[in-house]
Amino acid sequence: MTEDTRPVRIAVDIGGTFTDLQIYDARRGQVVAWKTPTTPADPSDGLLTGVKEASEKFGFALSDVGLLLHGTTIATNAVLERKLARGVLLTTAGFEDVLEITRHFRRDLYALAPDPFPCLIARDMRLGVTERLYADGSVETPLALDGLMDKLRALKPEAIAICLLHAYANPAHERALRDAVAAEFPGLPISLSSEISPEIREYERTSTTVLNAVLMPVVSAYMTKLQARLSQGEFRPRVFLVQSNGGVCSPQTAGEQPARLLLSGPSGGALAASRLAEELGKPNLVAVDMGGTSYDVSVVQDNAVSIITQGEIDGLPVRLPMVEMRTIGAGGGSLARVRDGGRLTVGPESAGARPGPVSYGRGGTEPTVTDANLSTGRLDAEFFLGGAMKLDMPATGRAMAGLGEKLGLSADQTAEGILTLTNAALAAAVRLSLFEKGLHPKDFALLSFGGAGGLHATEVADEMGMTEVVFPQNPGTLSAYGIMFSDLKQDIARSRLLALHEAALPALTELIGELRDEADAALARDGVAPAARELLVSADMRYHGQAFELLVPWGDITAPTAADLAALATRFHAQHKQRFSYSAEDEVVELVTIRVTATGRLPRPEPAPVVPSTGTALKGKRRVFTGDTWQEAGVWDRDSIAGTDTITGPAIIEEAFATHFIAPGWTARLGTAGAIIAVREAV
Repeated sequence: MTEDTRPVRIAVDIGGTFTDLQIYDARRGQVVAWKTPTTPADPSDGLLTGVKEASEKFGFALSDVGLLLHGTTIATNAVLERKLARGVLLTTAGFEDVLEITRHFRRDLYALAPDPFPCLIARDMRLGVTERLYADGSVETPLALDGLMDKLRALKPEAIAICLLHAYANPAHERALRDAVAAEFPGLPISLSSEISPEIREYERTSTTVLNAVLMPVVSAYMTKLQARLSQGEFRPRVFLVQSNGGVCSPQTAGEQPARLLLSGPSGGALAASRLAEELGKPNLVAVDMGGTSYDVSVVQDNAVSIITQGEIDGLPVRLPMVEMRTIGAGGGSLARVRDGGRLTVGPESAGARPGPVSYGRGGTEPTVTDANLSTGRLDAEFFLGGAMKLDMPATGRAMAGLGEKLGLSADQTAEGILTLTNAALAAAVRLSLFEKGLHPKDFALLSFGGAGGLHATEVADEMGMTEVVFPQNPGTLSAYGIMFSDLKQDIARSRLLALHEAALPALTELIGELRDEADAALARDGVAPAARELLVSADMRYHGQAFELLVPWGDITAPTAADLAALATRFHAQHKQRFSYSAEDEVVELVTIRVTATGRLPRPEPAPVVPSTGTALKGKRRVFTGDTWQEAGVWDRDSIAGTDTITGPAIIEEAFATHFIAPGWTARLGTAGAIIAVREAV
């Protein structure tokens, strides 16, 4: 990859309510943050608006921008809103109903009429193809088209997913079928399971392939529009898209495999958390990102975030590596409503960017979590987004009073009730993320970020029994900060069931060699120099008879030895014991899938060190409603806090794009890397 000499790098995280930017200018060593409202109709509008605003605010020219790292929700939103291409599934005859058969388990155990699993392609759009492979990849029935093209023509597809049985073991039939379809329908997007997810389990592989296919026209259209805009005027950066695995990829890869973008934005926050864990000397963190729409929880253990091999989007399994994260519908824009029986609920429905909370003055009529924070004095109506946006306090008061009438509560009690419910939901998400790994909250600090996270962090920590909360620099745009330090990343995998025994070494050596060659070639296509490439191997492993696997890192392995196998087995037993409280060293261990993660190192930004402030940090006092009473709280300017300042709750810390509430019983001080560290006083 040729080095770009232009000095400015921009990382963008497009959320449901705001578009966040982090800008690094190598001439000054300066990293600055900016926020602008998201434009849901066309997210690229908000992106370009934010870049232009930032260039005027921070004094750089658009022609100075050499690199744009772009986290996007375009793929996620398309799935959630079902704004997808008209797809056709081609699969082995007799397996047309895999998408509807799914897995035999119930999500809602006690529901009398449970919701059916979602299915993106209707039955009449799924066609069986004459062919059959054995599980080892050998041919049982040769591929035959049998008038397939006439059937396809009648269906008028906009995208085609091809997922044949056992194609992970031998992709020959899928490739031949793709070539035949491409010759008949030039330019039609086609997704192969042997390319996007060459792994066992036909339902998950089919679901992933279908998702990828129906997203291809959507993401390609967005990228075409974005590239056209970037080719006008002086703003012509090189663009990379953020993937679910925390790395970035080229626009070409994003267009061919858009399913890799489904957790594009939130993965940046997890990356930032792992970087901060090292900087702060706190290897165990629970990173919580609360924006306008959602609350994302990821766990950093020993300075690293977990990568999982399968996730889910709106009930649809995605068999691709991604940062492990739990997301719930709880953000600043989450709506508070009174349900049947006079029950108050908060979320998951959100007011979004338009109309937004009542306080935004854009037509919203239902109170939200942001409105509750304004009503209780945690937010300053005159200082939202650093004063760039004024909040409508009278309208918020009327909306809160109206909701309170339905509950028989005062407006103050209603607002605090909304916050109490919200904090309980946030704490439950954190608790589950830790307990499912056999971890205890007391061993972790809470890393709070996102535009709304700081308003809830200390009270959520109280719910969890956690005693330390970290508020990093620029928390309102921290996901964009994590994206700033991303590298190119490609994940290559292939399933092959092998017992972990020396007899498997020749087959393993051959398979690892093939995957490494494929991964290395992918980085070469992206222009990554050999010296900037890193290839790491991992394995999906299980005990014989288990129906699930654990992902176990193996390192920079090329030709494994018996000692390498023994070391891998030891890691698997230890990981299994931590996750499930037992291990079985005498049982047969199986390798199910081998993975190679190829990383292409991008040039690292080198931000200047944080300079401690010498100004006056305490701006004044403001009344806040907490504990069913109004109390005086000190209001502090984040940028002016010095190492000698001690902030005792209740207190409020304000900065341009975030506000933090230090609850009673907590004390906060300035820590390393410009972070504010809040500690719970001993009870």
